[in-house]
Amino acid sequence: MKIARFSIDGSDPRFGILDEDEIVVLSGDPMFAGYDTTGERVPLADVKLLAPVIPRSKVVCVGLNYAAHKDEMAQAIPADHPLIFLKPNTSVVGPGDTIRIPPVEGRIVHEGELTIVIGKIGKQIPAERATDYIFGYTIANDVSARDQMLADGQWARAKGYDTFCPIGPVIETELDVSNLEISTFVDGEPRRHGNTKDLIFGIPEIIAYVSDVFTLLPGDLILTGTPAGLGGFVDGQTVDITIEGIGTLSNPARNR
Repeated sequence: MKIARFSIDGSDPRFGILDEDEIVVLSGDPMFAGYDTTGERVPLADVKLLAPVIPRSKVVCVGLNYAAHKDEMAQAIPADHPLIFLKPNTSVVGPGDTIRIPPVEGRIVHEGELTIVIGKIGKQIPAERATDYIFGYTIANDVSARDQMLADGQWARAKGYDTFCPIGPVIETELDVSNLEISTFVDGEPRRHGNTKDLIFGIPEIIAYVSDVFTLLPGDLILTGTPAGLGGFVDGQTVDITIEGIGTLSNPARNR
């Protein structure tokens, strides 16, 4: 089931279920209110899709979680647990929204990632129960100011700018994530490609580890890492990230 968050002509956000070229309107946020419908259908062409969730708490990211990407970055990371970091929830924007490139030196890079949407409160979640806490999956672009990462020696500034976490276009609540192709394009040119079967740490392990550090809350996002393929983008270009079973997240880039 694909859950969309949308507005019509600037109206307050609403939620619905994507049904081909229409949206079946829900009476509230399905994460909290269930799937009661209003009886209304609206054409997909008439709505603006928004970020399918706005995290009330946090965006947790897993770094260097594909072997090929770890190798190309040539960074030493722990072998026995995921490398995690945070992005602020103010970095989140939706499909079609503009990535605002700050006036900094160096490369701005794309990182297309399968993203977990947490559905209920959890702490110290056993790996074997991890799926009980997943509301669904979406796509995220962990935009990064790569040269600032190296200059600062840590990643908060480089990955935390406003608009540096586009997500969407929908949340898929029923998805086998064991073997999904992930592809990133810039202006139609292939840049990154991978498959979730190559994750170093899988979804259950990630949730178990992250929830040992942080209490997970409904709406929290966990980005699971980017496949290999380096390359940045500049003003005027568009980044498209496609994940099987979810769709394509597309965002233009503009200088701030």
